[in-house]
Amino acid sequence: MTSTSQRILVMGVSGSGKTHIGQQLASSLGATFIDGDDHHSAANVAKMASGTPLNDDDRQAWLATLSALLESYRTRDASVVVACSGLKRRYRDRLRQGDGELRILYLEGTPDVLRERLATRAGHFFKGDDMLASQLADLEPPLADEAVTLSIELPPRVIVERFCATLSRQPQRSSS
Repeated sequence: MTSTSQRILVMGVSGSGKTHIGQQLASSLGATFIDGDDHHSAANVAKMASGTPLNDDDRQAWLATLSALLESYRTRDASVVVACSGLKRRYRDRLRQGDGELRILYLEGTPDVLRERLATRAGHFFKGDDMLASQLADLEPPLADEAVTLSIELPPRVIVERFCATLSRQPQRSSS
């Protein structure tokens, strides 16, 4: 019997709409939504709130936590959508340790559109052009064999519809 549950990562730099799209996608699929930002340590949140970008060491425990969450959902054969920047290939590889069949939606945007979105966002700990520049510098955009890439300039409903359409066509990665 084939499982119909899905574990999905919605990735992109800050301001790309990961939370908004992730929530809509989870609702559309009847899945649980997890915002990766909710799983940062207090030290990481304080660091970002002060305008200091996270480094690879800062992200290790966070990625391990998210990977364990993905594994938990896989083990229970339950669907989940996780919003997480997933900036580097090795970060995404770490997340796939929790589920080798993890599906990825990459929300791609131009620096100008991202800056505009961040300037109007209220109540989030991520602040400043330097932080965005740091994320853009770290970003290793996924290749077509790793993720579905969609522009953040599309309406959210269209992004969700297009990604959902790929789920039935896209073979799941083997968990080798």
